[in-house]
Amino acid sequence: MSERDAWNGSRYDATRHSGFYESYFIRGNHPSRPLAFWIRYTVFAPKGKPDETVGQIWAIWFDGDRKKTVAVRAEVPFIKCHFAPRGLSVRVGEASLVDGSLKGMAESGGHGVSWDLQYTGGGAPLLLLPKGRYTSGFPKAKSVVPRPNAVFAGSLVVDGITHSVDGWAGSQNHNWGSRHTDRYAWGQVAGFDDHQDTFLEVASARVRLGPVWSPQFTLLVLRHGDQEIAINGLMRAIRARSGLEGLDWRFHVEDPQWRIRGRIRGEIQDFVGLTYRNPPGGKNYCLNTKIARCELIVERRGKKPIQMNSSHGAAFEILTDDNKHGVPILI
Repeated sequence: MSERDAWNGSRYDATRHSGFYESYFIRGNHPSRPLAFWIRYTVFAPKGKPDETVGQIWAIWFDGDRKKTVAVRAEVPFIKCHFAPRGLSVRVGEASLVDGSLKGMAESGGHGVSWDLQYTGGGAPLLLLPKGRYTSGFPKAKSVVPRPNAVFAGSLVVDGITHSVDGWAGSQNHNWGSRHTDRYAWGQVAGFDDHQDTFLEVASARVRLGPVWSPQFTLLVLRHGDQEIAINGLMRAIRARSGLEGLDWRFHVEDPQWRIRGRIRGEIQDFVGLTYRNPPGGKNYCLNTKIARCELIVERRGKKPIQMNSSHGAAFEILTDDNKHGVPILI
């Protein structure tokens, strides 16, 4: 079994009733226009209620040219789903995802999105967390990119309009856990405008520990040229600086060799609000765009800094319990 197959295998165990979620999501961006898609295959198992376990399909089309976002979600009983324990083989109702292709459709709120996509290329799996954290109890939520820098082809049909996909850059992702991270900002860039093979994954998060909040953690992994820069150890994550003001996020991480400063931001009309149920109970709001702007400065100690920019190719999500952010909650 390949390393990618191992990281893609499902972690869901139907015999445990302690609450669980698991998602596989695909995202891709047009090479030169502010167009993007995000498709998510999910199992959601509420704590103590195994009979209410469901499969979900989420799909969003981001059209920055027309300032229009279409978001849909469909839900089916888990008996109509399949999540393979080895490799990538997922089915939610009639929608499927395997290594290299995905096909399906979803309708809600008077909108419909269908897709028939293939993807190739990409690098080795990218781990946002140190490897040992994936088998530990902290954090409760795990995230890995089994195929960074994938290249997509095929088509999407959004409200009856067909959109051709050819050479779009993106990624295939896998996350799971017994509860969502309480608050986070997350960003990803699969190729900058001026450094097209560079891949960025970064997140800042806080979790509730009983009645108190943890310090803020910021973790970053950057693949640039033949370098993988992973600044994601626990103490460096706590020492990192990060600030979120509205839909504008700045971060600064460093280790003895590297200093990386970044900014990811988006316009309110480019975001869609999603309701995320939590397996233990309650809900949060995910403010989601895949056409954000990213500016990154990468500095190796003693060397000239490298500036990287993505004008509309950054994935950007904010998870919050605040419902006064101004982003419309569509699903």
